[in-house]
Amino acid sequence: MVQAQRLQFDLEWRTTLFTALLLPLLIGLGFWQLERADEKRALAQTFDERRALAPADIATLWQASADELAYRPALARGEFDPRRYLLLDNRVRQGRFGYEVIALFHLGDGSGRSLLVNRGWVAGDPARRTLPRVELSTGPQVIRGTIYVAPDEPYLLGEQSLNGDWPLVVQALEAPGFAAALGARLDREVFPWSLRLGPEEPAALAAEWPLVNASPAKHTGYAVQWFCMALALVILFLLRSSNIWQWLRRREILEN
Repeated sequence: MVQAQRLQFDLEWRTTLFTALLLPLLIGLGFWQLERADEKRALAQTFDERRALAPADIATLWQASADELAYRPALARGEFDPRRYLLLDNRVRQGRFGYEVIALFHLGDGSGRSLLVNRGWVAGDPARRTLPRVELSTGPQVIRGTIYVAPDEPYLLGEQSLNGDWPLVVQALEAPGFAAALGARLDREVFPWSLRLGPEEPAALAAEWPLVNASPAKHTGYAVQWFCMALALVILFLLRSSNIWQWLRRREILEN
C-alpha cells in the first residue's frame, strides 16, 4: 500500500536569495505596466475631449498651464519666418531616417511673440552629409493645429546648442529652458510648446501624428508577461526547494 508523504521544504540559500530579489521586481514591473495602461487610457480620453473643442487663438492661451494646453486645438495668425527653421533630429518614419521640420511663426498682433510650428516629417540623408531644404509660403496667414505637450521630459544625448547656422538641428523642443534660450537668440518671446499642424494644412508636410507610442492593450500585454514570469519563478522555486512534485504524484496515486 502506498503511504502518504509529507510536503517538505529544503531552502537552498542561493535559490532563495535569487527568488527573493527577482520576484518583487517582476511583480513591480507588472503593476507599473498596468499603471502605464491607465495613463494611456486617460490620455486617449483627454485627446477625444479636447479634439471636440473649437480651435482657440494661441494668443489667448499664452499663460495657460501645460495640463490645459495638451492636445488643445489652436489657431494662430501671423506669418512664417522664411529664412530660419529647426530640424528635429533622428525622426524615423516607416524605417526611413529623417527630420521633423519646426518652423518659426511670428504672430501678427505686434506683440513680438513667436510660435514653434511642427510641419511634419521630411526624409533626410542617412549619411548626414547634407540637411534637407524646405520652402515656406510667405505673407500673413492663419494656421491651425494641435498643441503638443510631451508627457515626459526628453532624454538628451548631450547639451543642445542654439548658436549654429540655420537650420538648427536639435534633439527635442521640450528640454528645460529651450524656448527661453531660442527666444533670446531671436530677440522674441517664444511659446513654450509647439503647434503640430494638421495634415490638411497647406504648410503641412508628412503630418500624421500618433496619439500615443503604445496602446493601453499593449501595456496590459506587457503586464501579463511580467506576471507570468513571476508565476514561473515561483513554480521553479517550489520545484527546486521542496518535494511538491513527488507529493502531488503520491496524492494522485492515493486518490486513484
